[in-house]
Amino acid sequence: MNTVEEHKQEKHPLDVIDDVYEYAEENLSFEEIEDRAGGGEWERLKWAGMYAQKQEGYFMIRTKVPGGYLTPDQAEVIGDVTDDLAVAPEEYGGDEQNELWGDAYLDITTRQDIQKHWIRVEDVPEMWDRYDEVGLTTVQGCGDSARNVLGCPAAGLDDHECFNAQPVIEAVSDFFTENREYANLPRKFKMTITGCAHDCAQSQINDIGLVPAKKEIDGTHLYGFHARVGGGLSDGPRMGSELDVFVKPEDAVEFCRAVAQTFKELGDRHNRGVCRMRYLVEQLGPEKFEEAIRDRCTVDLPDAGRNLTVGYQGDHVGVHDQKQDGLKYVGFNVVAGRMGGDEFAAAARAARKYGTEDASVRLATDQNFLITHVPEENVDDLLAEPFAREYSPDPGPFSRGAVGCTGSEFCNYAIIETKKRTKRWARELDERIDVPDDIEAIRMHMSGCSASCAQPQIADIGFRGETVKLEEDGESDIVEGMDFGLGGSLGADNEFLDWVQNAVPADSVIPALEQLFEAYAEDRDGSEKFYQWCRRTNNDRLRTIMNGADAPVARGVAHGD
Repeated sequence: MNTVEEHKQEKHPLDVIDDVYEYAEENLSFEEIEDRAGGGEWERLKWAGMYAQKQEGYFMIRTKVPGGYLTPDQAEVIGDVTDDLAVAPEEYGGDEQNELWGDAYLDITTRQDIQKHWIRVEDVPEMWDRYDEVGLTTVQGCGDSARNVLGCPAAGLDDHECFNAQPVIEAVSDFFTENREYANLPRKFKMTITGCAHDCAQSQINDIGLVPAKKEIDGTHLYGFHARVGGGLSDGPRMGSELDVFVKPEDAVEFCRAVAQTFKELGDRHNRGVCRMRYLVEQLGPEKFEEAIRDRCTVDLPDAGRNLTVGYQGDHVGVHDQKQDGLKYVGFNVVAGRMGGDEFAAAARAARKYGTEDASVRLATDQNFLITHVPEENVDDLLAEPFAREYSPDPGPFSRGAVGCTGSEFCNYAIIETKKRTKRWARELDERIDVPDDIEAIRMHMSGCSASCAQPQIADIGFRGETVKLEEDGESDIVEGMDFGLGGSLGADNEFLDWVQNAVPADSVIPALEQLFEAYAEDRDGSEKFYQWCRRTNNDRLRTIMNGADAPVARGVAHGD
């Protein structure tokens, strides 16, 4: 077994939750925690939703939000806890440590979670107590277990929905959360479940993707799910494989359990680099993997019916009609997913003030959020709120499509800073580049390393961090930079992007994009989208276009090469 597996054998990872209360009561330092529990405790703490920050003594804590659905009360508690407990200390700059967001902010993630930084272990029990009051949890927000279950953030709202899958999401999440039998898997286990025909919950890049389908059984037409398995990004990206199964909504928990059982029994626990379920699906093949699931499933799995997915949307920014008469939902644009805790609490209070009793705050996989069930006559007042002006539902196309991971500010793996850079670049690009009027969003995703937390492989424009060595006039300089990819998307024409140019200095990226969009405007065929043009255009030509910029786009190499 690899080292992580040894740590999980020493003590069941869920037992770490009791340990956290002890560490908090005794106000232990990082060194004292390790002296007491060993180096494996940092791995086990992930089951409590806790990652040790690179700044010793502080944690990032991840809150799970199944399907992205929050009541106003839950959202307000998240914002208030952020403002009270997730505060940068003076020794790390205090309210000046981050000039864009101050000292108490949260991140909406691509998995519809909430992440908070600067949490001290002694404050975790207070956070958990406040969470318990409104039904929130951080348990298994991280670690080798079932992560947050994704869903359409507009579940129950849109006409293009075949059925509302949010109750199924919650049932699956409830089954796996704190379930000791399935809390120690070979690697993280990611699920998405949607009844939406537009697949904004990204079924193609998850371990399990359940999407809407219809089938006649015993003379009755039933709605249910088709299943995709073995999708994922990072190193070795893979689109999910379709299984020949029809899953009834009431059988979804058992189906997901059977997949987890298959992964638990057959998954690799030796080489950490190939422990993800997608490698097992690739190794066995989809047909053999399906057989293994059927062998372990206690309910009947009919053959597939009629697929009801018609495309990929992934964006709910703007003011939209709900299928309930007279109601709207509003999608707010949070560039790179980061906003102040006080701002998120203000959004929660606005949902309560301007919405009906069914109002909610929904987190989206593009790091934005929605406020739902707003009577049409209240929309203008909602949009006049201070937070709504900052997180406009009518952004420019680069701001609308910008996604950024945590970056080197807090992450031990990231090579470059991402959050501030993503926000600044998106707004600068909206000012400098004229995008065709019919293009609402340019999906620009920035990951600080190769781990793909910002999902660069499925973006129009994807970046992954590098340090770049530049040679100028016989002198060397090491700068932040990135690999530069073009042409990714999900949906009917799903395809991972091509990494067109490696080791591009960060200061050269915007000039290179200006050149690309100038060429796109000239060459565009009808209503062709940017990613489609990138695919149609030879990579050598794309590189030539980029190198036309007055910047050293291709004059660096990855540091260490």
